Amino acid sequence: MKIVLCGGHLTPALAMIEALRKEEKDSQIYFLGRQHTLEGDKSFSQESRVIPLQGVQFHPIITGRFQRKLTIHTIPSLIRVPVGFFQALFLLLKINPDVICSFGSYVAFPTVLAGWFLRIPVITHEQTREVGLASKIISIFSRKVAVSYQGSERFFPQRKVILVGNPIREGILNPKVVNAKLEIFLAEPTPPLIFITGGNQGSHAINEAVLKILGALLKRYRLVIQTGDSRIYNDFAKFDKLLRELPSNLREHFWISKYFDSNEVGHILRKADLVVGRSGANIVWELGVLGKVAIFIPIPWVQNDEQTKNAKTLFEFKAAEILPQSLLSPKTLIGKIEFAFENLDEFKKNAAVAQKFFPKDGTQKLAREILKLSKK
Repeated sequence: MKIVLCGGHLTPALAMIEALRKEEKDSQIYFLGRQHTLEGDKSFSQESRVIPLQGVQFHPIITGRFQRKLTIHTIPSLIRVPVGFFQALFLLLKINPDVICSFGSYVAFPTVLAGWFLRIPVITHEQTREVGLASKIISIFSRKVAVSYQGSERFFPQRKVILVGNPIREGILNPKVVNAKLEIFLAEPTPPLIFITGGNQGSHAINEAVLKILGALLKRYRLVIQTGDSRIYNDFAKFDKLLRELPSNLREHFWISKYFDSNEVGHILRKADLVVGRSGANIVWELGVLGKVAIFIPIPWVQNDEQTKNAKTLFEFKAAEILPQSLLSPKTLIGKIEFAFENLDEFKKNAAVAQKFFPKDGTQKLAREILKLSKK
């Protein structure tokens, strides 16, 4: 059986690769996605690096999107939309898959449209509570729409919708030891541990705020920071330079990486007393499943303020705080961190209550729906 995965959300795709191989051992899996993370940034996307390491064929396609603001990338981006469609069409004719599974965003659109044109069954998975324009368009060309949250059904034709929850990587639920040095760092009982992450792509806004208070934070906490790998901002290099200038006793409290794999993230999340980062659908679900306390800094320019709505899922349980990016500064960030630790016991109690509302079996449910559709 041949299965094509596509889209701009890497973590559920990784979870699905693991699950599909368990459910259908002879399956051949392919991934169609973007080569570079951002327009104008030549850094390679995480999917182009990570997917091949899973033994999955990665095929880069050109992707474009409709932009709400006129920039130097607007016209080239529009031109890339039909180019991506014909690329995807050629690849799908060559692969001849039994089914396509989309994980949303403009990155998935060319593949979904080409699949619909070739009458290949398409299932799309929506991770968020609210739905953006790309997901609504993709649903038109999909035979099934899998959603994570009850209530998201209202955005799609009822005959297509199935509620499955969010796929979770095995490394998050049952992490293996893949980095012995990191394990030693995480095993230290004190001081309290904060995981700061902008996701796979990193967040320059968060990195910039943390850089200005790094010394102050390291006097009271241990930090694990995922910076991303943007060549425009070079945040990893900035942290690395500042780290070399710090006293040795503070350097021992600091661990930095451009990217962590699933197993490393699984161990970090288990040990973290507090997580600071964006509020993409996948990290919110993972924190809910693990009962973790968080400070969310939603991306403000995402359509429909999607990330703020994601963050409210745990905020409403009083298991998380929300710091809008418009208010983000070194002062407000350190203030939120101090508030979280002053009330940590209460936050942890609320996070434990929230756990029951985040099922762990979304991966298996979605995998079975994909295989069911492929056999029709």
